[in-house]
Amino acid sequence: MNGLRLALGTLTVLPAGMPSRVDRVVGGRAMLLAPVVGLLIGAISAGVVAVVHVFRPEAPLLAAVLGVLALVVLSGALHLDGLADFADALSSRRDRETMLRIMKQSDIGPFGVVAIVAVLLLDVVALTACVQSDFGWQAVLIATTASRLSLTWSCRTTIPPARPDGLGALVASTVRPSTATLTTIAVLASALALTWLASPGAGATTVRLSGAAVAVLAAVAVSVFVTRRARAALGGVTGDILGATVELALAAALLALALVV
Repeated sequence: MNGLRLALGTLTVLPAGMPSRVDRVVGGRAMLLAPVVGLLIGAISAGVVAVVHVFRPEAPLLAAVLGVLALVVLSGALHLDGLADFADALSSRRDRETMLRIMKQSDIGPFGVVAIVAVLLLDVVALTACVQSDFGWQAVLIATTASRLSLTWSCRTTIPPARPDGLGALVASTVRPSTATLTTIAVLASALALTWLASPGAGATTVRLSGAAVAVLAAVAVSVFVTRRARAALGGVTGDILGATVELALAAALLALALVV
């Protein structure tokens, strides 16, 4: 329960209560439970998309915008803030210490603004395409769960923290790659089961199963790429980098579903 409370408290604005113990063991469990948190907030957002689509089937853009806004609100926009900070740091092309200092500043530079706008636009456009294909709420559930799976991979034991303090130091290097792989198999199996149950026919099922699998694997690939880039530039991960990974993985998963489904 401490791991679940920590995951809910750091990844959402939902009331979860304070964990009785916070250490690296609990942090590792929280990162393993991140996909469960993604499933929870994804279910709320999926409900929004489904309701809007029922009442206004001719307005898929409206359903997509409200669904994405629900995710932003439920996460407290913390991941978007991390994405902006990471973008500003990388765009500075400065030394490691300067980039870390830029990420700690409260202001957002032009590259950070562009990164937020670009990711949100991609989310909305991709989800709109999924809604038009009658795969809207399913796409939200799969993408949000897959995007939080990226946290499990970002905190694997081969990636150190960039700083000795902060959220990154608490959760970095706490998940074994083998455990991350097993978690990925569980998420992939859940995504395929949801897709199969929600598909109307055999032809659609085959295509949508492929889309679900590609979405989960795309989120994992984004996590691996971002953490390698962060390790090369900063020496490891921080809380901001974890947030950036979530947003980029969400966009990648939704894009994969939009293109395949």
